Amino acid sequence: MADFAQLGLFFVVVFGVIALPGLDMAFVLASSLRGGNGAGMAAVGGIMLGGVAHVLMGVLGVAAILAVWPPLFNAVLLAGALYIAWIGWTLLRSREGVALPEARAGRGGPVFLQGMLTCLLNPKAYVFMLAIFPQFLHPERGHLWTQAALLGLITALTQAMVYGTVAAGALRAQRWLGGNPRAGLAAARAVGAVLVGAALLTVLQGWA
Repeated sequence: MADFAQLGLFFVVVFGVIALPGLDMAFVLASSLRGGNGAGMAAVGGIMLGGVAHVLMGVLGVAAILAVWPPLFNAVLLAGALYIAWIGWTLLRSREGVALPEARAGRGGPVFLQGMLTCLLNPKAYVFMLAIFPQFLHPERGHLWTQAALLGLITALTQAMVYGTVAAGALRAQRWLGGNPRAGLAAARAVGAVLVGAALLTVLQGWA
């Protein structure tokens, strides 16, 4: 039997974690600015699929394994940070700025996979799965997989809401920037700097 008070509390906690700027949000922002609506939504979809994988890891105990063996967690953290930093660096070196959505049509597939990889390499998600997710699983209330599926659905819908809003806002900005080459180039490099900064902050917080 679902405990709606517990589900409501889980939503509040998940919303707070997802709404906090981090690697996933920065990737959605960058994808939307560079590729338009299709790329932004593909990034959101990829991150949502990565979130489903995190739920599976939480139930299977992979998150706990990462915590028990710190070097493995640090490797995941570093890999995620390096991946985001590399995306940011390519934007910093960009000479074309952001483009109109039509100019980058058909690139949703790669962005979707990159979004999933970004989510899977996001150390914040593993910390959440270790410290918070297990507290909402109660064996006495029924099958754990049923409970996990419900929590996973809440997580996915929250990701869609938060990151979808970010993508929509970025699209409005992208349409204006597409007609202003200099501003578009400055925006691309600014987003690149944000991505590199987010990667550095992730590493510093992870080893603090």
